[in-house]
Amino acid sequence: MSIAAFIRDAVLRERVREHAVMVVYDQHRRYRDICRSIADETVAVVDASESSIESREAAARAFAAIGRRGAGPKELLIYVPARPPLTDEDRQTDPFSVYAACGAVFPSGDGDDYQSLCLKAKPDDATEIRRLFEQDPSPSFELIDNIGGGLRWPTLRTLLQAESSRELLLALLVPSSKQAQALQANDSWADEARDLLRAAVGLKLITRGKTWASIADELWRFLLFSEFALDLPTELPAALADVPRAPEAARPLLEDLCDALRRDPLTRPTYVERAEAVETELDLPRHCQELDDLGIRDTFPFEERIILARAVQALEADRLDEVRAILDRHRDSVWIGKGESQAQWGLLEAAMRLVEACDDAERDLAGHARGMEHLIDWYIGSLRETDRCQREFEQLATDIVTPDDAMTSVIRHGRRRYGVVTTKIATRFTRHLEETGWPPPGRLANADVFDRLLQPLLKESGRRVAYILVDALRYELGVALHKELAETEQTELLAACAQMPTVTPVGMASLLPNAGGGLSLKREGDAFVPVLDGVRLAQVGQRMDFLRSRFGDRFAEMPLAEFNKAKDAVPAAVDLLVLRTNEIDSHLENSADTALTLIPKMLKQIRMAVHRLKERGFADVVIATDHGFFLNTHAEAGDLCTKPPGDWINVHDRSLLGDGAGDAGSFVVAAEKVGIRGDFHCFAGPRSMAPYRRGLLYFHGGASLQEAVVPVLAIRLRQDKQPDLTKATVSLLYKNGAKRITTRLPVVEILVETADMFSLAADLEILLEAHDRKGNVVGEAKPGGPVNAATGTVAVKPGQRQQVALRMDPDYEGKFTLKALNPVTMTAYATLDLETDYAV
Repeated sequence: MSIAAFIRDAVLRERVREHAVMVVYDQHRRYRDICRSIADETVAVVDASESSIESREAAARAFAAIGRRGAGPKELLIYVPARPPLTDEDRQTDPFSVYAACGAVFPSGDGDDYQSLCLKAKPDDATEIRRLFEQDPSPSFELIDNIGGGLRWPTLRTLLQAESSRELLLALLVPSSKQAQALQANDSWADEARDLLRAAVGLKLITRGKTWASIADELWRFLLFSEFALDLPTELPAALADVPRAPEAARPLLEDLCDALRRDPLTRPTYVERAEAVETELDLPRHCQELDDLGIRDTFPFEERIILARAVQALEADRLDEVRAILDRHRDSVWIGKGESQAQWGLLEAAMRLVEACDDAERDLAGHARGMEHLIDWYIGSLRETDRCQREFEQLATDIVTPDDAMTSVIRHGRRRYGVVTTKIATRFTRHLEETGWPPPGRLANADVFDRLLQPLLKESGRRVAYILVDALRYELGVALHKELAETEQTELLAACAQMPTVTPVGMASLLPNAGGGLSLKREGDAFVPVLDGVRLAQVGQRMDFLRSRFGDRFAEMPLAEFNKAKDAVPAAVDLLVLRTNEIDSHLENSADTALTLIPKMLKQIRMAVHRLKERGFADVVIATDHGFFLNTHAEAGDLCTKPPGDWINVHDRSLLGDGAGDAGSFVVAAEKVGIRGDFHCFAGPRSMAPYRRGLLYFHGGASLQEAVVPVLAIRLRQDKQPDLTKATVSLLYKNGAKRITTRLPVVEILVETADMFSLAADLEILLEAHDRKGNVVGEAKPGGPVNAATGTVAVKPGQRQQVALRMDPDYEGKFTLKALNPVTMTAYATLDLETDYAV
C-alpha cells in the first residue's frame, strides 16, 4: 500500500466515518489530492483552497444536508490549507473551527504528524524512514514509497514463521525450539539475515560465520550495547567509542526489543545471561566508572548498582521525590529480580517510606500534641504508621547480612531520622503525663479489659470465650492483625492504656478480673510484686491459678503454640480458654537485631488459633497484651539517661519506683496519678526514649506511646458457613523449571488462575514456606515488596504472575519442598520440589 493510500484509507476515511464531520488543516498542502479523492456519494468534500467565501457556503450547505434523511452525503470533510488554530483567539477568527468542534480535526496530536504516519504505514522500514527524515524533513510520497518494497527476506519469514522485522529479530535473538531447528537445518537464510540486520538496526555483521550461534552472539552484543549507548546522556568513554552501535534512528525498535526480552518470563533468563556476558566482555564497569549518569534504562547489571547508589545519595540529601522516581522507574527492572538486589532495593524503599512517615509526623506534631487526648488520638489514627514503617525497615535491614557502604548509609539515615522524631514526641508525651496522669479519663484501661469485655460474655450460659494473651503486641502490630482477621471475622480493634510500669508481671496481672480496682504493687526488698485481691502474681503459673480459682472447671489454659498442635478437643465444660504466648517479647529481649523476622510467624500462629477456636465451637475471642515496645536501634554511645536523685527501684531500665525528685532528664509523678497503688509514692522515667542502661536495642517498661498504648481485639466468630467462591489454581515456578537454587535469596514466581467469575477481582492470600523432609521450615518469603512484613503473606491477583524472593535458612542445605499455603488453614495450594546448590 502506498503512503497516500494508507493516509486516505487508514486515517482520513476511517476518522471521518467515525465522527461524520472532520476538518483537515494542511499548511504544507500535502494532503489536498488525498482529501479530494475521498469524495463520493456518502462523503462531501469541501476544498477551501480556492475561495474562502464559496467554501464557507459550501460547508454550511453540506453540513445541513448530512442531517437530512434520504439520499445524499452523510459525512463531511473540509480541507483547509492553513495551520490548525492553536488558541481560542485563533479559533474565533477561523470560520471552520465550528465544524471541528462538532466533529474531529486532523492533525490531532503527535501521532498525526507526517513522519509518524509514514512509520505507521511501513513499520518494517522504521529505521530507514527516520534516517530519511533526518536528511529531509518533508520527503515526497514517492521517496517514502520507494523505501523497502516487495516481500523481503522470504527465506527468513518462511523458516521462522514470522512477518515483521521485529518478529524476525526476536526470533534470531531467542528462537523457539522449532525455529532453532529450522535455522540449524541449513544456512540459506544467513545472507538475508545480514540484509535484515543492516536495514532494520544498522548492524553490519563482522562475523563470516553462517551459523545461528555466531550471528546471535554479534547481534546480542550490538543490541545491548546500542541500547546502553543511546540512553547515555554523555559521551561514551574513549575505550568504548569504536564499539559498533546502532544509529539514533533505530533507537525505538532497539528499546522495544530489549523491553520485550526483559518483560517475558520465558526470555528473561536468556537476557540476563547475555547481558552479564556482554558486560564482562566489554569490561563496562571499569570503563564507565567515572560516569555519574548512565541514563534511565539499566541494560546491564552494573548500571543497577550505580543507579542504586544515586538513589541512596538522594535519600541522604532528603530528595525523596528523586528517590521515588528512581524506585518507580526501576521497580520492574530485570536486575532487581535477583534476590540480593531485591533485598537492597527493598531496604531503600522501606527507608524512603520511613523518612516520609517521620517527615509527616514532625510536620503534624504541633497540631496534635496540645494535650494527652490529642496525642493518643493522633497515635492510634496515623502516627502509629511511623512505628510500622520502622519495624518493616528494621526487618529488611536484618536481611542485609554484610551491608556495603551504600546500605550502611541507608540504615544509618533511616534510624537517625526515626530517632529524632520519636524523641520529640516522647518529650511531649511525658510532659502531658506529668500534667494529667495516666490513664486519661474515659479511655479504656488494660486493667478494665477483663471486666468490660469478657465478664459479660461469660455470664451467658454455654457461651465459650477464648482469651489470647500476647506478650509485647505493639499497637501497630495489632492494626496489622486486625486487618487480617477482619477479612473473615467480625473484629473490633480497641486502643487501651497499659498499666504502669509497662512490664510483663504488671501488665499481665492487669488483664485479670477486678484488676482495675484491686491490683497493687508491693515492695519486697529491692524488687516489687503485683498483688491482686491479696494474691501474689509474679509468675505466669500464679496468674493462671488465680483464674482457675475464680472459674474452676469452666477454665482451661495452655500455650498458644501447643493449642495449634493439639488434636484433642477442649473439654465441653470449658467456657474460658486462655491461650498465652511470650514469643515476641522473649525473642526481642534475647536477640533484638534478628528477632523481628519472627513476628510474621507469631501473627500467623494467632490467626491459626482463631481459626481452630472457631472450629471448636468458641463464639468470641479477645486478644490483649501487657505492653508495647520500642526498637532502640538508632541509639548511639551517648544515648543514656542518668537516674534522678532519690531512693529508687529500677524497673526494666526504663522506669523507677520509690521516692525522689525529677530533673532535666527524668520526670517524677505521684504513683497514684499514673494508676499505681501500693507501697510506692512516686513513679519516674526518662523524658526521652533513652533508657537508664546502655546497649538496649529493645525495651519497654517506661512511659511512651509505643510502650503504653496497646491494642485489644474483640472478635465475634461467625459460625455460619460462608460460601467459598475462590476456586483458584496456584502454580509455583523457579527459573523456567530449574530444580536447584544457587543463592540463599532465590526468586520464585507465583501464578494464580481461577475459573470462578465471582472471585476474579479478589486477591488470593498465600503463605510461602520451604519445608525439609521432616516438615521443619527452612525458608520463607522475604518481607518487603509484595510480601506483607507483618504477616509474611503475599496477595496475588488472579491471572497475574508475582515474583517473590525467598529467604533460606543460612545453615540449611539439601532437598526441600516449597509450599504455597492457605495462611489460615495451612492447607497447600501448590508445592514445588527443589534442592540447594550453593557455590562454596
